[in-house]
Amino acid sequence: WETLAKQFVEYEQVAPFLIAEEKKRRLLDFLPQFLKAWEQSAGTIVFPNLQLLASEVSKLLTKEIKKHLNGKPAEEARLALEQLLQEKREVQDGHVLLKMVYLLSQTDLARERTLWNIIGSGLPAALMQCLYLFFTFPLKKSSEDGETSEGDPQTREMLVQIMHNIYKEEQGVEELLAADKLQSLLIATASLWDQCSPSWKVPTGCVLRTISKAQTKNSIVYLQAVDCIKIAIQNLFRLADTLPAHDICEAVSIILCFVKDSYPVSSALLTEFENNDGYQLLLKILLRQVGNLCEGLQENEGDPYLEEILDMLTCLTTCGKTELKVSGNIAHPQLPHFDFEPKEASGMTVKNLQAFQVLQSVFQRSNDVYLCSRILAAIGTIWAWNAVNFFLLEWTLQPINQFTDIIHLKPHTVQVQFFKLVESVVMDMSYIPHEILKKIQYLVKENKVPFCTLTALRCLLNMTKKDLLFTDIFRDSGLLGLLLALLRKQAKILRKSAGTQVPGLEEGTEKELNAVMLKMVAALTVGSVRNAVVLKDYGMVPYIKIFLDDECYRSATLSILEQLSVINYEEYMSIVIGALCSSTQGELQLKVDLLKSLLRILDSPQSHSAFRACSGFNGLLSLISDMEGALQDPPSGLWATVGHNCVLELVFYTLQGITAALHLDPVNSNFFQKNGLFEKMAEDLGTLGCFWSQGEQQVLPGLEKTRTFAEFLDAAFCSSEPFPRWLKNCIWILNFLDHMVKGTLHLENYFKEIQTEVVETSRSDKQEPQAQEEYPSYRSSSCRSEMRDTAIVHPGAVCVIVRLLPKLYQEGHSQLSQEIQCAVADHILSLVRSEKSRQVMCSSGLLSTLITSCHDALHNESHPLHLPLTRVFEKLASQAIEPDVLR
Repeated sequence: WETLAKQFVEYEQVAPFLIAEEKKRRLLDFLPQFLKAWEQSAGTIVFPNLQLLASEVSKLLTKEIKKHLNGKPAEEARLALEQLLQEKREVQDGHVLLKMVYLLSQTDLARERTLWNIIGSGLPAALMQCLYLFFTFPLKKSSEDGETSEGDPQTREMLVQIMHNIYKEEQGVEELLAADKLQSLLIATASLWDQCSPSWKVPTGCVLRTISKAQTKNSIVYLQAVDCIKIAIQNLFRLADTLPAHDICEAVSIILCFVKDSYPVSSALLTEFENNDGYQLLLKILLRQVGNLCEGLQENEGDPYLEEILDMLTCLTTCGKTELKVSGNIAHPQLPHFDFEPKEASGMTVKNLQAFQVLQSVFQRSNDVYLCSRILAAIGTIWAWNAVNFFLLEWTLQPINQFTDIIHLKPHTVQVQFFKLVESVVMDMSYIPHEILKKIQYLVKENKVPFCTLTALRCLLNMTKKDLLFTDIFRDSGLLGLLLALLRKQAKILRKSAGTQVPGLEEGTEKELNAVMLKMVAALTVGSVRNAVVLKDYGMVPYIKIFLDDECYRSATLSILEQLSVINYEEYMSIVIGALCSSTQGELQLKVDLLKSLLRILDSPQSHSAFRACSGFNGLLSLISDMEGALQDPPSGLWATVGHNCVLELVFYTLQGITAALHLDPVNSNFFQKNGLFEKMAEDLGTLGCFWSQGEQQVLPGLEKTRTFAEFLDAAFCSSEPFPRWLKNCIWILNFLDHMVKGTLHLENYFKEIQTEVVETSRSDKQEPQAQEEYPSYRSSSCRSEMRDTAIVHPGAVCVIVRLLPKLYQEGHSQLSQEIQCAVADHILSLVRSEKSRQVMCSSGLLSTLITSCHDALHNESHPLHLPLTRVFEKLASQAIEPDVLR
């Protein structure tokens, strides 16, 4: 670099005294050395006189371009330029100069001053002349060495990059105006697009977009003075019917760039565009896309130039001198968070309704998925700029209001996007568009296109979930009554089918529509007693419960019935307990869903008497008796296809329901005990198949020290120790009963919630239950306080555990069986250690029952349970409430 610097200083000193040709030769001899040094320095330039070098090189390149253009016809001049700038020639002076300017225009070293020197050399005007010739006159014959511009992309890329670097500066644009070629090139793009050089279309568009972004007051005055936009529009109107869609979009986008980018400086070009039917041109071109979206591109893939036109048109909606006024005519009621103060609105607001009308008209007249989706996205963007824009548009052009009338005619994806847009008005702006909602409700009523009706209802459903105010709005508007009438009709169809397949309903949109209608009614009744009364007054209860049988309808149906329970608990209990008792042995999921619903209602103490009155306890116990043999190993019959986890889940929720009904309810507790239901529970649990039921067990003397019940739980479910399946099932049931004793079972949750949606459940999920989690989730007792000194709440459950103790046995596992029996007996002993627990047990009137349950063990001193159970009664004897019985 030092050597080059010295050489250039010498050049500077002698240059004033040299003739032009010698000066040129000296500079051209120096430049290859400079380029070589740059390449060897990995792009780093260390050169003190860079600005002067840039000026000298640019002036020489400008001079060479002018010399090759001077006096030649256009096509001959174009060929001469091609030869000047090509690399693969014997004399490469032009290419070296081009490469040097390319390099100097990009360097970060004193970049601004370097660019100023290049711009001040006259090069901007010369390069524009080159671009005009390259674009307008395609090369028809090969050059001397057989290459054309089509085969020299490197030269083209350098030329375009130089112009980009120069023209993005305002000074570069100002210098460009002197050549008087900008308006010629702009008009050429609008009139000769189909005749121009194919390889120069994209480069020309890039250069013109760069110039557009750097427009100045002078450049706008210049373009206006020569009617550039007016002439371009006239030419584009002529090409609009003949050019391919992609090409006309590309040509129009260039002109539209100048209109949009000039607006922050001056509105002159926008005014000229509007006065010469510019919007009509855009509408004509956009409507050509319908069914003919950009040849060569896949459907919905989109065209970058069409995308650009839509983006610029969206921006033009905010370009205007007159601020639109918002009337403030807000329909009520509105959401509490809605706050509309247009005077204080900030951000871009709509001022140009003409531009928006183009978007609106295209949506109304097109069914093209891509075009309609882009326009809806544009509307969403305009709203995002300023929420006031929604009101400005709806109170003038009413786009969403009008689109609602025709949305059922649009493609499905467009319908989904449209209703998401409507939904955003409520969700994001907290505004309720009453008129639009009325039209959507009419769409639901007419149900011309089921998919559209389904999408509209989902939109209304999401709104309803946002605020309880919608429960009143949609009742008063008649939507609730409409949905009830539709559901009554569908319920009758289901009832007549009586389990047979309903044509056209079992799968697809119609079934989804029923499900969403049920969800909508459920949402409208949540927290609204008035709407629940409306549903009951319509006589809908018998029809609603018909939907319980189908799993995809069940969740919403149960939600509706739960809301009705607020009015009448007995009616709810009658329906749910009746459904539980009438369900078939294999309908385990139905039973579980009903039990979960029942648990939610039993949270309310007022429901307990209704549960008892409707034979709830007997109904739930009948579920256990129906599962006789369900947990035997190996399973047989129906239970072989169900899996132990599902059976345990049903046992768990059944016992949970009983515990919830007994919780803090002395009347129910007394009823359950006096009617011998604890004994029945023990008997039914004993028939599940995991408990021993075949004669007397073998008594093993000298049993080693046993583990505690808590340690058994951890070993069975939290360690790798192998446990037989029957024992694991027994331990789970004893764990449930242990929580029932303490009155906490209804608060536990061992099973994952499965959300039931309206989607087709795979066959494999139904046929392979063994693929599910083997056992419910269990938390180690080491982190649970309930294993330590917890008071007895339900003494009858202790009797159930004691009755099951002798049945904790299997031949072949005598040692293990005896060990778990002793562990459970010791656990019962730990429960009665507290005075409060002993009081509960002794005052329960269940001591005789308990003693009878332990008879064999108490009378046989060699029985493994004799000692722990004797200790239990010794503890109870200390309470001395029923001493005779204890003796």
